Amino acid sequence: MEDNKRNVIVTGAAGFAGINLVMELLDNDYEVFAVVRPGSAHNARLEDLNNERLHIIPLEMDELERLPYEIFERFPELTDEDEGFESFFHLMWGGDRNDFEVQKINVVGAIHAVRAASMVKCRRFIGIGSQAEYGATRKIQTEDLSPVPVTSYGACKAAACYLTKNLAESLGMEWIWARIFSLIGRYEPHGRMLPDLVYRASNGMKMDLSSCRQSWNYLDVTDCARALIALSERGKEGEIYNITDGKCLTLKQYVERANAWVYEKTGKMAEIAYGDDPEPFISLQPDGSKLLRDTGWKPCRGFEDSLQEYCTK
Repeated sequence: MEDNKRNVIVTGAAGFAGINLVMELLDNDYEVFAVVRPGSAHNARLEDLNNERLHIIPLEMDELERLPYEIFERFPELTDEDEGFESFFHLMWGGDRNDFEVQKINVVGAIHAVRAASMVKCRRFIGIGSQAEYGATRKIQTEDLSPVPVTSYGACKAAACYLTKNLAESLGMEWIWARIFSLIGRYEPHGRMLPDLVYRASNGMKMDLSSCRQSWNYLDVTDCARALIALSERGKEGEIYNITDGKCLTLKQYVERANAWVYEKTGKMAEIAYGDDPEPFISLQPDGSKLLRDTGWKPCRGFEDSLQEYCTK
């Protein structure tokens, strides 16, 4: 590795949000140590980048406590007193949202990640939270709102938030928690609403949805990556941040906007059948002013920019 490189660690680096963060970090001249699940087909995304500043480390969630040994064995120069890491981005998380036993494993993994970050002399730990921590509240979702999660996923994300903060403080390491809302764009997997809608609309197919009455906020995953880097560089230690531009429409408005966009491109559109309200009725009203105020971050990509990604795979 070259001298004066800014070293960072990203767990879950081959996932939807992770790969976009890695790509943005590399574009900003960071040296990236990417932790991935061994054998995942998604790891090819990182391998295809073919970047000498990218170092791939395969480890399972329950192996994260081994990460410092893996790093120091491969890169002994990082044991020097003047070396270390700028930030540790912990995105690795898995399992069904309502599988409590699996979600508990994620909490333990997050604790191991904090300990690993401390052992490699990391300046700042950035944990990735979720809008699921807020639950089904009808209030504007500001960072000081008490979590009322309605899924095991949301409950365990909230638990990880408080536990990682407490542990990071005890280890003398800076800590930030970034709550992501709904991301769209490059590498978004099929089976989610927008990529499936674009596909069905492009082929003139029918799509069954809920009532789509709920308020929602979409943010391009590249803008999310830029926000996480901004928090690494300029965020305030010990704070929770909503990763959002705060601009909301109803899901139905987003659906109709996407359907119309496809029609302009292809002359085809989906036949949408709206159904009942989902249960629980999650309606997002996130406040993103704290992120903007503390870091100066602003989104660069619009909704249609994100839709274009589903047509270029």
